[in-house]
Amino acid sequence: MRLRIFTEPQQGAAYGTLLRVAKTTEESGFDAFYRSDHYLKIGGGSGLPGPSDAWITLAGLARETSRIRLGTLVTAATFRLPGPLAISVATVDQMSGGRVELGLGAGWFEAEHTAYGIPFPGVGERFERLEEQLEIITGLWRTPIGETYSFTGRHYRLSDSPGLPKPVQRPHPPIVVGGTGPKRTPRLAARYADEFNVPFKGLDDTRQVIERVRAACTEVGRAPESMTYSAAQVVCCGRNEAEIQRRADAIGRRVEDLRENELAGTPAEVVDKIGRYGELGCERLYLQTLDLSDLEHIEFIASEVLPQL
Repeated sequence: MRLRIFTEPQQGAAYGTLLRVAKTTEESGFDAFYRSDHYLKIGGGSGLPGPSDAWITLAGLARETSRIRLGTLVTAATFRLPGPLAISVATVDQMSGGRVELGLGAGWFEAEHTAYGIPFPGVGERFERLEEQLEIITGLWRTPIGETYSFTGRHYRLSDSPGLPKPVQRPHPPIVVGGTGPKRTPRLAARYADEFNVPFKGLDDTRQVIERVRAACTEVGRAPESMTYSAAQVVCCGRNEAEIQRRADAIGRRVEDLRENELAGTPAEVVDKIGRYGELGCERLYLQTLDLSDLEHIEFIASEVLPQL
């Protein structure tokens, strides 16, 4: 099981804060630093100093880290055109020496689209655009140098694209698709994804989602074991009840809820629950770290949980 630190900068984080978290992630021995891709805070808090662009941020972190993987959970297909997105991700992959992963989803948060003038079509069209973007982005990256790529879909058309620049990773950076939808999401994942992520679900729900994705892989003639399965969970770990309570208070959550529905408690409790996700087939766990000022939390998990995995 590999542990990854997952952040939500739209809740309020400057680049300097994310840099400190990313460096602590790397120095502590975690596998990857991921961030959300949102343009508006979700829920309470001021959101200050404001949102940051995911791929501009990751470009900076690519030059200031050397080992950890870097990615999004997840970039919304509504935010960017597929050609320019392919260029951006390939560029950051080059800047990182081949450490980038692209999480891509349909988009869901209407308020951020309204706030920044981004079109927000209905859910059916969003999934159509997601599928076309997955086809286009992977197609551009796979096109051999010297050849061109064309595509005609309902929402996007490309003609004689050189498909440049190329990412370092070949045939392309890993694609992460996630969610809990019963049909469309597993089908898209089976066709395009290297990894499927189940976000913020309990053990029973996670098992059911993974089973659906495995079945979708079989239906398209893909070996289910060729997919990497992962989960995302809020993390709140402490030496004792007082420390666990302090960290829960800092993120506005109840310890009881975190213990039941997320990844919370002492290191022994956290290790036990991670093991149960591992039994479901998860190879990676994204630890949603909501208090980005608490670097000691990351270091504590690294010293007390990582060695037991």
